[in-house]
Amino acid sequence: MSGQSGPVGRRGRTRRHFLRGAGVSLGLPWLPSLASSGLAGPAGHWGQPTCVAFLHFPNGVWQPDWTPQGTGHDYLLSKTLQPLSAVRQHVAVLTGLDKVHSHGGDGHYAKTANFLTGMPVRKTMGSDISAGGISVDQLIASHWKGQTPVNSLVVGAEPMRGGVDRGVGYTALYSSCISWDSASRPVTPDVEPRAVFERLFESRIDGDPQLRQRGRRLLDLVLQDARRMRGNLGRDDVYKLDEYLDAVRTVESRIEFSEQQASDLQVSRLSPEQLAQLKPEFSADFRDRLSMMLDLLVLAFQTNTTRVCSMMLGNGVSSQSFHFLEGVTGGHHELSHHQNDPRKIAQYQKINQWYVQQFATFVQKLHSVQESDHSLLDRCMIVFGSGMSDGNAHDPDNLPILLAGGANLIPVGRHLEFQQGSTPLCNLYLSMLQKLGLTVTAFGDSTGQLF
Repeated sequence: MSGQSGPVGRRGRTRRHFLRGAGVSLGLPWLPSLASSGLAGPAGHWGQPTCVAFLHFPNGVWQPDWTPQGTGHDYLLSKTLQPLSAVRQHVAVLTGLDKVHSHGGDGHYAKTANFLTGMPVRKTMGSDISAGGISVDQLIASHWKGQTPVNSLVVGAEPMRGGVDRGVGYTALYSSCISWDSASRPVTPDVEPRAVFERLFESRIDGDPQLRQRGRRLLDLVLQDARRMRGNLGRDDVYKLDEYLDAVRTVESRIEFSEQQASDLQVSRLSPEQLAQLKPEFSADFRDRLSMMLDLLVLAFQTNTTRVCSMMLGNGVSSQSFHFLEGVTGGHHELSHHQNDPRKIAQYQKINQWYVQQFATFVQKLHSVQESDHSLLDRCMIVFGSGMSDGNAHDPDNLPILLAGGANLIPVGRHLEFQQGSTPLCNLYLSMLQKLGLTVTAFGDSTGQLF
């Protein structure tokens, strides 16, 4: 029978409501009917904490098509930022932010690994790695430790790179990690949607570990409890519950379809001996993986399963093919080294714009989730950006940064231009940390607050 999870202790952590069945507990989103009935814990708090995400895309941008015209509320969207037109009232465009400690390293590695630390990256091909300190996402996660089932979510859209890049003298690990528990301890990203899905939902299986292997989907196991719960909900909440369950069902179905595609593709290429060891891993399409990861993040925030996420939309030095974009024939990394060739610049710009579209779609989905008289987006702060500006020059100054979320949290709907050369990216992170209530006066190489 549906019921209330017990008190969980720890500062500020509220009781949460679940659907249960056959050893599975599925966290629920904010439903006013449960809050008003007292089932959801302290009034006004259950399910409505601030959520934070950091999304990093690789290889910089073509700056002339990125930077908007004008500042403040009346700025004009640039060519690359056109996908923001439908969400611009929820987004701030930040220009002039720098990472001065990235000037001392070659290539992409010293610009990628410290995107969330802002500190120097140690040049090494061995195990003595360092990104200079804890990353901002893990500092937040540490502050909120124990308040959610998943302390922080660290995910990626491409498999991690191994080995070393002897051409520039760096371990390739730096190209696959932006989240750090400490200066020398990276948090490696999950890159399989199935693993992330199970961590967010099926991580709370208390019984039979073979449930999924028997082909039973998560929702099949909790539908009886869902039917019982509907009788305790108001009309609007019944609609919200059904909408949420449909979203979970859709994501799980997409993951299954993606795995089958990958399996079929591998089967066609493998020998009989190799078939015996076949394990579906990655979707056959990079776009599917990235989209599913972002949809999982919406569900994670909606259910308060986690409040902190960092995501690599592609590895540093990513050579991902974007052949699905009209006129794009080269790999991303190759095109970022455009050498002012108009043909390469045109393709590079299309890739930049595609990433902005993924961000805009993510923002729209957060805004579409209604919680009482606000949206899920209203309690979010979402950073989207790259660790370098121009990929051709590996320039870590005037970084391409977008910030989305609630107007009560951040200065949305405007272009904020800062003094280049004297405004660290970490000033943004310090502002966010203080807005979240952390008693810190500095972070990384910060010199003050942005807002």
